[in-house]
Amino acid sequence: MGFCTLYKCICQFFLSMQIVWGVDNVKLLNPPEEALPDHLLRVLYSCDGAATVQLDCVVSFETGTVSTILIRQWSCVPSDPVIRTVKLNLPDWLVYQADGIVPESHRVLNCFLRASIRYSGSDDTKRSTGSQDVASLQPKPFFSRPIKQHQLCTAWSKQMLQLTQQFLQKQCPLEQETIHLLSGIYASTGEHFGITKTLDPYRNELLEHFRLEAISFPWCELSMWIFVSRYCKDRLCGLFYHIDSHNNYATPALFLTKSGQLHVQINGVSEESSAFLSSFTVPLNKWCQLSLTLQGRTVTVSLAFMDNKERAVKSSEHMLSHSAMFDDTEGYFVIGGGKYIRGVEGYFGPVVYYRNRVPHSMSEAVVPHVIKNVNLTGWLQSCQEFIFDITVKISGFTLKAKHEKKGTCFDVFHEWMEMERHSSHPQCELWEEAAPHRKLAIKLAKLLVFKHGGTAVSPSALGRALYSFSVLKMGKMSSSAVVSKILPLLLQAGCLADNHALHMSSVLYSTGLGVQKQPVKAWLLALLAAQRDDRMALLHLGHMHQQGVYGFPKDPDLAYAYYANIAKQTTLDRHNPSPQQTFVEAVYLNNDEALNLQTNEDHHIFQWLKLQARRGAAEAEQALARMLFWGQQGLSPNIHEAVKHYRRGAVQLEDPVSMYDYGIVLLLGHGVEKDVPKGVTFLKKAMEQGFVPAINALAWYYEQFEKDYQQAVQLWEKADFLGSPDAPLNLGVLHSQGLYPGKPANQHVAYKYYLKSAERGHMRGAVFLADIWSTGIPNYVERRPSDAVLWVKWTAEQNGYLGSILRKALDAYLKSDMFISLLFYMMAAESGYAPGQFNVAYLCEQNVAGFLDPAYATHCMRRYYNLTIQSQNPNTHAFIRMGDLLYEGLDGREKDFFSAAQMYSLAALRNNPQGWYNLGLLAEEGYRLPLSILIELGLSELYFGDRNLLLSALYKRCRDSDNTDSYVPCSLALFKVFLESFEKSCIAAVIKVSAAVAVVATPTLFAVVLGVLRRRVYDQDS
Repeated sequence: MGFCTLYKCICQFFLSMQIVWGVDNVKLLNPPEEALPDHLLRVLYSCDGAATVQLDCVVSFETGTVSTILIRQWSCVPSDPVIRTVKLNLPDWLVYQADGIVPESHRVLNCFLRASIRYSGSDDTKRSTGSQDVASLQPKPFFSRPIKQHQLCTAWSKQMLQLTQQFLQKQCPLEQETIHLLSGIYASTGEHFGITKTLDPYRNELLEHFRLEAISFPWCELSMWIFVSRYCKDRLCGLFYHIDSHNNYATPALFLTKSGQLHVQINGVSEESSAFLSSFTVPLNKWCQLSLTLQGRTVTVSLAFMDNKERAVKSSEHMLSHSAMFDDTEGYFVIGGGKYIRGVEGYFGPVVYYRNRVPHSMSEAVVPHVIKNVNLTGWLQSCQEFIFDITVKISGFTLKAKHEKKGTCFDVFHEWMEMERHSSHPQCELWEEAAPHRKLAIKLAKLLVFKHGGTAVSPSALGRALYSFSVLKMGKMSSSAVVSKILPLLLQAGCLADNHALHMSSVLYSTGLGVQKQPVKAWLLALLAAQRDDRMALLHLGHMHQQGVYGFPKDPDLAYAYYANIAKQTTLDRHNPSPQQTFVEAVYLNNDEALNLQTNEDHHIFQWLKLQARRGAAEAEQALARMLFWGQQGLSPNIHEAVKHYRRGAVQLEDPVSMYDYGIVLLLGHGVEKDVPKGVTFLKKAMEQGFVPAINALAWYYEQFEKDYQQAVQLWEKADFLGSPDAPLNLGVLHSQGLYPGKPANQHVAYKYYLKSAERGHMRGAVFLADIWSTGIPNYVERRPSDAVLWVKWTAEQNGYLGSILRKALDAYLKSDMFISLLFYMMAAESGYAPGQFNVAYLCEQNVAGFLDPAYATHCMRRYYNLTIQSQNPNTHAFIRMGDLLYEGLDGREKDFFSAAQMYSLAALRNNPQGWYNLGLLAEEGYRLPLSILIELGLSELYFGDRNLLLSALYKRCRDSDNTDSYVPCSLALFKVFLESFEKSCIAAVIKVSAAVAVVATPTLFAVVLGVLRRRVYDQDS
């Protein structure tokens, strides 16, 4: 019996059964196993009455959604069973690869075909389902699917889309599943500064669906490396914690206690919270890996560290009585200190957050490469051994000195030089013996002890002496060749806790001045100084991570942590002036006018100002007081002398500026006995003369001393209207703290005032604005970490300790001590200070008396001019020099005319006439300036014009600039172009006249010649 005969028998059997039972039927006879295109599907069906056969495809996705897609439907009338063949047209996104026309689809969990008999209700809106049949379909993996051959012509945009890398190389989008919150090392000072991080939702809907489902049942792990130098001074200090949108602690919050235990806090779904202490303590001065694991209601905190060359692992587990709640996209995370708590004193290593998994056990983890390369523990161990050796030596010298009577005093550095000059070999006791590389430090320790008559000298005092001697020695040699000999002394001074020595050593290693470049060693030394709160080291590290120099990755959040620290200190330093601070002045070494203004107490400029002040010139009194108070224009700070000038200008001259300044020093007690009523009197007098800062100062008095917020607000509003930068800051503080009369606290209004204050140039306003931009205000202000960095960087660069470095560099330059000037300018340059970078490049370019190796000088010049032009407000001379270097093609590089023209155009657009002149020279040499540059210069219409027209336009702009020195050379260049144009026009005129003469004369000559020829022919015929 054949297959067809058997099939007919089966169909007759089903039909007979239907007739007997009176029911409908539908059957998928040959469903495909996979989702295939254009499959011919056979459907067996029958029905009791008028009905519809419907073929659907039901798809469920991994996101949890279900979609039903209608494939075909047709009518059914009562009859014998019928077999119908239909073309199975499944959706393209289920069958084919996405190609720009076929759309992307979510991941399919499962899929099946469903055939059903459907009957209409009485009102044709309700339908009842009779018999149905289903068949499972297995969707193919994406890359196993065929590519659809589209029959219609596709649009050009679709064709271009298909050629993009996205479709040529299909790959999954990068998702933040394993997040490196910190990749390097952060030096934490134990203050209210740390690294702020936020997370975004997943772009993949499936991952985001799972993340949302796990908020009330978190399953994740946080791994972080820490190096604790000292336990907390307060009850708790911050390691890693989560702040929600309401500024409350959220899951997880991890703190360190005074005793060294870990305090863990977890919040629940119904606003419950649980906290527990670890059963172990964190060891000091060791790198430890700390792990916090959340697995539903189970919280595990683990610690791993090396103990006697063996890995020790400690762990504490806590079972919550409630469900934990952890939404990692709400609010922000903080590593270290923040607004509400101090950070840990020490160092933070790599911090990794495993967002949706618990990766491995602690025993499997390895020390990150960054920690191995920096080798912090190796440095500290060698320093500890050195300090112990020095302490023993100092104790011995102290006892020895007490047995010897020294009646004469001597200068320690003079005695040092004498000891080096004479090659005597005195007999030493056994305890005096030292390693060769420590002999110089021990000699200096001995000199210090004997200088003080047997008084014990602290290691830190020896460190300061070593640093001073090192700088003195380099100044005497004035050459980079001495650096390699002096650097060991600087490193020893750094071991003895001298931060200046650590920072200077870091700069030498990072720049390669006299030593081999070692960026990692430079980073280590900067970290050591920054952890001790050295301002210059903080500035150095902030610049390093903002720009990503020396191969370190850019991290604006890490840069902000450093910059915010020194910016906050800068605002405090301004209210506590000291001799160690100097006002920051941006003096460029190519500016002769600014150099000529530098003075001292014996200089003729200072004496002339004193003379004018005695004659009653209020401006002279103001200038003298300002220069002495802040240490400007080459003067050392002298607050007591400055106050005398403030008093004379206020009392005798009744100058409003002097009255304001004198009133402020009376209110604060700077250089004079504090006298609040007298200070207020002078401020009121200054306000009566319309001096706006006095209005702000009086408002501050009413707020601080009288607690009269109504009067304070009235004065601040008036000062704000008149453009005071202080007034909006103070109004913002009142709005932030809810102290503004009649108004509740409003952080968004406060933000607007901070923004206004910062834009007017107020440092504290900039700090408050950056603080808001670092975290954002939910629903009001977006987080802007890169912009926040720029504001705190600007404030940090006003620090008085940076000013002292710049003053030392400038003084050395004025004394023709080029090497020391270069060294101190490099310290400022490596901190990202643009005028310092320019001056380093200028000194390297000049290389007076060849104190630098020519190859190093060339590299130095190129590098620092390049850094200068990347700053926010670059010196235009740097553009000119970079353009020259690109034009000349130094260091074996090809000439780059296009880049040189770009540099010259940037200088020209900043009103530097040399830029216009150099562009003209390029054009004269035959280089055609690109259209893009001419558009920027506003000369696009000359692109296809005559070359002389372009030259005339460039030289005219050069001549008409504000710089009077450029008038003559630019006029001469313009005159030369005019002469060339005149010469060309004359030649053209001669050619035209000649042509005209030729045109006119040619017919006449032709007629004459023709006549002569005819006459000759006529004569011959005759």
